[in-house]
Parts: sequence; C-alpha cells; structure tokens
Amino acid sequence: MGLIRRCTTAAAATLLAVTTAGLAGVATASATPSDGLNAVILSQNTVDGVDYVTREITIAPGGSTGWHYHDPIVYGIIREGALTWAAADCLDVKTYPAGSAVAEASGADHVHLGRNLGAEPLVMWANYVAPSGTSPAVDVPDPGCGFA
Repeated sequence: MGLIRRCTTAAAATLLAVTTAGLAGVATASATPSDGLNAVILSQNTVDGVDYVTREITIAPGGSTGWHYHDPIVYGIIREGALTWAAADCLDVKTYPAGSAVAEASGADHVHLGRNLGAEPLVMWANYVAPSGTSPAVDVPDPGCGFA
C-alpha cells in the first residue's frame, strides 16, 4: 500500500507540474513573428563603438514585420511598393509609397508594425545607428489593437 501511495503522490506531483507549466505558457504573451520578410545586410561598419548598418528589407504582399520597436536610430527609404505603418494604439497609421523617407523613433514606448498591403513586394533600405552589438529590432507581443 505504501508503494502505491508513493506512486500516486509522484504522479499527482508530475501532473501538477505539467499543468502549472502549461498554464504559465498560456499566461505569457509571445512576440509576433514577421511574415514574408527577408532582410539582407548591404553595409556594416563599426566606428568608435557605434554600428552603422544598412539593410535591404523585402516584405512579400500580405506580409508584415511583426510588432516590434527599435533601440537603434532608424531611418530609410521605400524603394518599391508601399509600407503601411501602425503604432501600437492603431490610431496612428501611415502609408509610405515608393520614394518616401521613413524615420522611426527608438525605444520600447514606440512599438509599431509595418505591413505590405499591396500586390507587389515592398522593398526598403533601412539604416541603423546604435552602440555596437545592439539588435536592429526587438519583437514584442501584439498589443491587441486589431491592426495585425
């Protein structure tokens, strides 16, 4: 009888641990991945501990960057297609056609999403200026405003 009780207690503890781990996963929001995005580094240089990076970012029709923000200073130009940009409140929505300059504020209080709502690929060149080793973007969960 003691062996059965120990096995039952161990099974209950295992079930509790698995259930708790599963609930913890449900409670934690995950980042929204990009969809149909390809980024290629065109140029990269580090001077006095500052990275200067230029990337060509292509987003397929219907694709998006996923929700994110930038720690680096970011500015660029739309080369082809059009970028539809939305802030996390979904009240600030802008469209940048080919030839438009784009500048994005940095920091976690500037979460946004870029989408290609057109029928052709969106191509932009983006420049990042940041302390050496800084990631170009930080993915975040969908803020729930309904734009994604």
